Amino acid sequence: MMVDPKQFCIVSLLALTASLVLAACHHNPPAYQPPVRTYKKQPAQAAVANMQLALEYMRLDKLATARECIEKALKEDSSNPSVQETAGLVYERVNEMAKAEHAYENAIRLGKDDPNISNAFAGFLCRTGKTAAGEKMFNKVATSPLYQTPEVALVNAGVCVRSAGNLVEADRYFNRALAIRPNMPEALFQLGNDAFERGDAAEARDIVQRFLAVNPPTPEVLWLGFRAQRKLGDTVDAAVYARRVQTEFPNSIQAQNMRNGIDR
Repeated sequence: MMVDPKQFCIVSLLALTASLVLAACHHNPPAYQPPVRTYKKQPAQAAVANMQLALEYMRLDKLATARECIEKALKEDSSNPSVQETAGLVYERVNEMAKAEHAYENAIRLGKDDPNISNAFAGFLCRTGKTAAGEKMFNKVATSPLYQTPEVALVNAGVCVRSAGNLVEADRYFNRALAIRPNMPEALFQLGNDAFERGDAAEARDIVQRFLAVNPPTPEVLWLGFRAQRKLGDTVDAAVYARRVQTEFPNSIQAQNMRNGIDR
């Protein structure tokens, strides 16, 4: 019989049944049996458990179950900022944007401007077209003494402003991130991608080479190297990158694009 995955959400009550103690002789009085007690799981604990289940179901792309679990968590403890933040993530995935924004705002308020929550909300703002607000929040996160990786917030800000077409400002953010962590993979890749988009294939090639000298390869970077070398007319090196994409990342989108003759 199939088990409904919704049943995996944490229930509120947990029954603990005591063992029966048999008497040594039936002539003796029965041994004392402690009463069966039902313990109620603390709502805060249940909320955290359901929040974690929601994240796992979302990872598995079981969005309906993720939504049910996070809504149980909200009923159990709506004052937990992490629960509200997770609700924002789930509602965004199921395209309930008004609910997502409301949950993020609650998370910010309850978390007292926790920079990690602010970073997540800033990303939501950028993805929903509120670029200026998202950029402003990313900058606030980057300067927070409580945020240990300001370079991540700077890269996020760069991606945000680039989504609005501002490549120059985006590159400024990526370079600021690299000033903090010179070999940061995401900053290098974004910088190389912007160079290629501007038509500077030579700079894109140089950044790819810099990336590969200090970081493990990724299909995105090898794909960028392939396109840059091909645009420069270097078919030999372009073929090297193409072969690496196919052999090292055969299941990647880039490898599939190459097999399908798509080069963008």
